[in-house]
Amino acid sequence: MSRPPRPEIRTIVRKALTLTALRLRFLGHGWLAPAKGARLAEALFTTPLPGSRDRALRTPIGDAQLSHLDIDGDRIALYRWGDVGREPTVLFSHGWSSFGLRIAPWVPALRAAGFAVAAFDQRGHGRSSGERATLPDFGRTLGKVAARLGPVHAVIGHSLGGAATAMALAQGMRAGRSLLIAPAADGEAALSRFGRLVGAGRGVLQRTMRALERRTGWRFEDLTAQALVPRLATPSLIIHDLGDDEVPWEEGERYARFWPRAHLLNTEGLGHHRVLTAPQVIDAGLAFLRGREVGTSVVSTLALPRGVC
Repeated sequence: MSRPPRPEIRTIVRKALTLTALRLRFLGHGWLAPAKGARLAEALFTTPLPGSRDRALRTPIGDAQLSHLDIDGDRIALYRWGDVGREPTVLFSHGWSSFGLRIAPWVPALRAAGFAVAAFDQRGHGRSSGERATLPDFGRTLGKVAARLGPVHAVIGHSLGGAATAMALAQGMRAGRSLLIAPAADGEAALSRFGRLVGAGRGVLQRTMRALERRTGWRFEDLTAQALVPRLATPSLIIHDLGDDEVPWEEGERYARFWPRAHLLNTEGLGHHRVLTAPQVIDAGLAFLRGREVGTSVVSTLALPRGVC
């Protein structure tokens, strides 16, 4: 008598079948109903991954103080360690389908160094309300959370949270330093990666991009690293893994090239997620937050496309 498949195998099979069915849907929409395909792509692209909220809710809050902020009609979950407002505060901006408590491995070192720590769940994520979100939502919410907390010593942003940090700084958020870990630099490239995953064709993706621009009021090209950071004076450290297979290393390097006071620190073998909590990354980040120079400067020129020579 054969054993039933293990739960993780059933999950893998179920996900594979779901993805195959989704690709078939987009194949049909691409030929017969591209507008319908674009609506489906927009909904999927702006909705956090299934199960991500449950994963966040299962994560213990430990010794964090949990409260909520009302921002733009949403109830935003806020986590605090230490005396935010009195102690120099480090604010964390999480990535897509993630949550604020991902900063927890940093907290002991930050607290020992005299920093208070704050994090929050973006709309549609974790313990916050809402179902869907975009990069402009991420950036706007981050800026308003920072303003509510008062003076912020530094912001740490991971993945889409790194892009949100750049956007919020460009929109006037005040922070003494910024640390971007595996930051996304190009929304159109992210949409293309999404399209390849689900099988959405170029025509559907172009319609999706235009729909998102109408809905958010932002052009994709105005949310790229090269558009947001050249005028920023905030000292920044960019940390990106050379083998990142979710947000390519080149996107982090682009931030370092265009940001006048940015340095780049490369890692190897940590990928996109482990790079956030690796001990060597925490050590480097803490040194930077304390005022030390970490990483190397990257030279660029705005006279060439994307600063590449």
